[in-house]
Amino acid sequence: MLLRSIRTAEHLRRISASSVSAYLTSPSLASRVSPTESAQSSPISRFYYSNPRNENRHTTTSSSASSRWRISIRHMSRRRKATKGSAAAASAAYSSAVDLAMDSVVKIFTVSTSPSYFLPWQNKSQRESMGSGFVISGRRIITNAHVVADHSFVLVRKHGSPIKHRAKVEAIGHECDLAVLVIDSEVFWEGMNSLELGDIPLLREEVFVVGYPQGGDNISVTKGVVSRVEPTQYVHGATQLMAIQIDAAINPGNSGGPAIMGNKVAGVAFQNLAGGENIGYIIPTPVIKHFINGVEESGKYIGFCSMGVSCQPMENAQIRGIYQMSSEMTGVLISKINPLSDAHRILNKEDVILAFDGVPIGNDGTVPLRKKERITFDHMVSMKKPDETALVKVLREGKEHEFSITLRPLQPLVPVHQFDQLPSYYIFAGFVFVPLTQPYLHEYGEDWYNTCPRRLCERALRDLPEKSNQQLVIISQVLMDDINTGFERLAELQVKKVNGVEVDNLRHLCQLIENCDTENLKLDLDDGRVLALKYQDARLATSLILKRHRIASAMSSDLLIEQHNPATELAAPCSTAVV
Repeated sequence: MLLRSIRTAEHLRRISASSVSAYLTSPSLASRVSPTESAQSSPISRFYYSNPRNENRHTTTSSSASSRWRISIRHMSRRRKATKGSAAAASAAYSSAVDLAMDSVVKIFTVSTSPSYFLPWQNKSQRESMGSGFVISGRRIITNAHVVADHSFVLVRKHGSPIKHRAKVEAIGHECDLAVLVIDSEVFWEGMNSLELGDIPLLREEVFVVGYPQGGDNISVTKGVVSRVEPTQYVHGATQLMAIQIDAAINPGNSGGPAIMGNKVAGVAFQNLAGGENIGYIIPTPVIKHFINGVEESGKYIGFCSMGVSCQPMENAQIRGIYQMSSEMTGVLISKINPLSDAHRILNKEDVILAFDGVPIGNDGTVPLRKKERITFDHMVSMKKPDETALVKVLREGKEHEFSITLRPLQPLVPVHQFDQLPSYYIFAGFVFVPLTQPYLHEYGEDWYNTCPRRLCERALRDLPEKSNQQLVIISQVLMDDINTGFERLAELQVKKVNGVEVDNLRHLCQLIENCDTENLKLDLDDGRVLALKYQDARLATSLILKRHRIASAMSSDLLIEQHNPATELAAPCSTAVV
């Protein structure tokens, strides 16, 4: 699976030396981000230099020198014993990790096919990739979502066996980059042991990453140390969730493999830092448990909650004074609220959030995690279950208030990803209508942020939905015909109205056009542009255009709903426009 760059506005605006930029299922196409190098010299070098003024003072210091030599020898002996002890402990930990891995870590072979968003009625070529996974209780296998994204066929092979077994994807969460696989074969489960999820490791604790990275076919174990624990950009799902940075070598193919600490799993390997040396990231157990618990309770992936607010830090003393914060108060200022969130009816812009569930929020937006460690309060929000409430304390016009806010996963106006589903489209008179998505913009190439239409890019990254199921419908391209000659420059413009009616989404547009009962069809576009057609002439031309371009249907399968079905919330069903 190809490496991809981070595809959200937050990453593009904040790209830095610590930016994450790589899938781990195959090499190439890594982003060009380099970590900051340290110029500090090693403290060990100080022990290799003696004071030159004391080099020849043998006569007066011979006795003390001899004593120092004896002390030095004793210290060296102790160091050797300590080194042997630590080496023995490390060897024991390594052996334990290997023993656990042998009967639980598996190699995953995936055949996948992604759709073409420029030609949404067809797929791209089939590709193969490999990753890792491990067994958990209930005869399930945990791996990364990007290992099996857009899959058409998945096989699993356990260590020491030449047989590959067919696997099914039971649940997949692209935001958290996790998936659950199940295998029906009884032969596969013979001798397999499940791994237990542990806790978040402390800084500087050792972990062993087990998997099947590139460079060989057998299982591989690498050792690393925990460097930091903080919210990190998940490349695959383009979301901010807690992640653990380690210095173990995590290479393509390691994706989905466990990071073992002691006799438990500390996390799941999933991405690395392009350009960095041995800088890898693992998904911590709180995120894994949230994903698994949601699947167990509802039978499917339920997502991660959001409060629906954007905040800015209050680290400046002047702004704290202007918003009447006392010297004991800390918090963050609300700058934007998602209209679809519960917070929209309760909170106001420029409220100061002081605490979340009784935990004070720092002026930098962080809350305590562990001793001398802090993490953004978004982590607390994301660990809530859908429809669970949180107690939020805010400062409004100098007065403190406490509100109970219901949290739930929120979808953006322009979807960030659309894995495991076919894109929607509707063709009429040669005009290809599609909902704007980030995968559509990614078709412009790795540098899509700079090469795609600027107006569409800004809306994809900044605009918020105003109503449920809202989409931005655009004209993707114009399949040329006499009926649309002269309109070819209208491609990549948003459709705002059809015969004076505002368009809510693609299904609504399809319904408005299919049920048009006027002689003329008029579409209002961006920039005040207008598309006007003779309706019956356009319908006849549609069938000819589809045949000429060998397109089987005028619309995607999700729009092919029988006419007798009840109308949806926003639109009546569409019918096919092709003979």
